[in-house]
Amino acid sequence: MTTFSVRSMLAAVACAAALVLGAPSIASAIDLKADLKASNEVPPTDSKGSGAVTLTYDPASKKLSWKGTFTGLSGPPTAAHFHAAEAGKNGGVAVPIFAGATAKSPFEGSATLTDPQAADLMAGRWYVNIHTDAHKAGEIRGQVLK
Repeated sequence: MTTFSVRSMLAAVACAAALVLGAPSIASAIDLKADLKASNEVPPTDSKGSGAVTLTYDPASKKLSWKGTFTGLSGPPTAAHFHAAEAGKNGGVAVPIFAGATAKSPFEGSATLTDPQAADLMAGRWYVNIHTDAHKAGEIRGQVLK
């Protein structure tokens, strides 16, 4: 081989390696869910309500998307949120889902998470909570799980 062809081949290999090593990794979307029950509230409520939320989290874009339903609440929901806390503990609002008594089931939405929010979500330290006038702290709740 000539010096020129060896150099050309080495340059091509170096470019290919740079493309492979420099390309962003493609992370798969992660599916999560939360089953909402009165018995999951802290403290539990006497509600006959129930609900479910399915979520998809894309680690590459940090986008969280969700779809949910609820039924049997004591009255119209006044708000719903994702809260940051372990099961059995109460925590602050991480991401609002909806606010106001005009909320209907089904509902859906999305948000872009911060790094700390994403870490809490993936560690199982998020829950969904639906609030009503009769249960201002929350009527039904479900921990977000993989």
